[in-house]
Amino acid sequence: MTELHFLTIAEAARLIRTRALSPVALTKTFLRRIEQLDSELNSHILVLADQALAEAKRAEAEIAAGRYRGPLHGIPIGLKDIYNTAGIATTGHSALFRDHVPQEDAATVALLREAGAVFTGKLSTWEFAIGGTSFDLPWPPARNPWDLTRDPSGSSSGSAAAVAAGLCLGAMGSDTGGSIRGPAAWCGIAGLKPTYGYLSRRGVLPLSFSLDHAGPMCWTSEDCALMMQVLARHDPLDAASASVAPIDFTAGLDASLAGLRVGVVRHFFERDLVTEPAVIAALEDSLVALRDLGASVQDVTLSPFGVYGDTASLISRAESFAFHQDWLRKTPELYGAYGRQRLMAGAFIAAADYVNAQRQRARLVAEIASVMRDVDVLVFPTARCVAREIGEDVMASGYQPFFNRAFNVTGNPGLSICNGYDASGLPLSLQIGGRPFEDALVLRVGHALERALGTRTRRPDFAM
Repeated sequence: MTELHFLTIAEAARLIRTRALSPVALTKTFLRRIEQLDSELNSHILVLADQALAEAKRAEAEIAAGRYRGPLHGIPIGLKDIYNTAGIATTGHSALFRDHVPQEDAATVALLREAGAVFTGKLSTWEFAIGGTSFDLPWPPARNPWDLTRDPSGSSSGSAAAVAAGLCLGAMGSDTGGSIRGPAAWCGIAGLKPTYGYLSRRGVLPLSFSLDHAGPMCWTSEDCALMMQVLARHDPLDAASASVAPIDFTAGLDASLAGLRVGVVRHFFERDLVTEPAVIAALEDSLVALRDLGASVQDVTLSPFGVYGDTASLISRAESFAFHQDWLRKTPELYGAYGRQRLMAGAFIAAADYVNAQRQRARLVAEIASVMRDVDVLVFPTARCVAREIGEDVMASGYQPFFNRAFNVTGNPGLSICNGYDASGLPLSLQIGGRPFEDALVLRVGHALERALGTRTRRPDFAM
């Protein structure tokens, strides 16, 4: 039998539902793992041991009484520490919010709690989801379980590291410019940035109102689908929340890909940004697998990636400064140097430039919609390189390791999966994008590829 900490959510849920696995035993396993490994991994800001055990005992009693709530009942889940938790500190990984204790759960946290999830801890993040891998904050940055000298990326760094290392079965992340998909890529897990507005952001510390997305991070696409089943609910108190009919994200996961039309945005990785050969080779293997599964594959053309990246950067800097400006004026010393630097950049953006960026955004939304009339999904690498060493300050130097921002600009769903490993054993990644609110199809393609490529049987040596 697979060790408990390496079960998927789907596997653990089947065992819990039939009472072959105790939620209490499962939770204790993860709490032991956190105690044993997290002093090196730094994926947690706060471990909720007592609360988690109480929640696990409650879940076990409910299931024994015939009140099974569904596949997340009794499942250990971690929360990026920008998600409000009632009565529990939500710090944003910043000294500024060290003592911030919300009175209410974030909307998505409330949905997970209602589904019977067990919250094991609050997870490390870049400061306020923007500050980069920093060492001048109250808590150290998370590390990559595939190689502790390497960066897990961010900003959902602790979420990706904890899932990959087997410290929780799933986690919540957020994605403004790739902050779910980048860490998922470098830590070798599945991470979904849902369609903009599919998940409520109420109670999640804001960064950029028009670009922020909440989303799940798991070992597999199937597990992301199980979390989406709970999370995708309209929230009338979030102005960006879309009112769409609930669907079953798991119903078609095993359906054939015969007839699927796949568009490869080849110029992103062959012309726009120099990409490592191992990344391209893994993508070509993924395309072979898609053809073998019955899909047709064709190249498509979008605007150069830099156009998407520049548009996203200008919008996010302006909007993030707007949220933080009062604190930056009054208590700038409570920010880390990197976070303060990145947030202050928004002070120099003119209103006309912001308006023009939003106009450019509308054009890019129309462009992708037009291209996707002829294809069902888009594919390209998530990251153009494997995880870099900690201290190799790739973001500050202007080096762009990821192909993520296009879908933040347009709001389309984007899923990162692990599609192989390089010669040193570091994860490689593929991104699958879909039409708005066709997240279930994106997850189906990810699920099929994970099975075809066989990448979900390998775990970091650190976690063994």
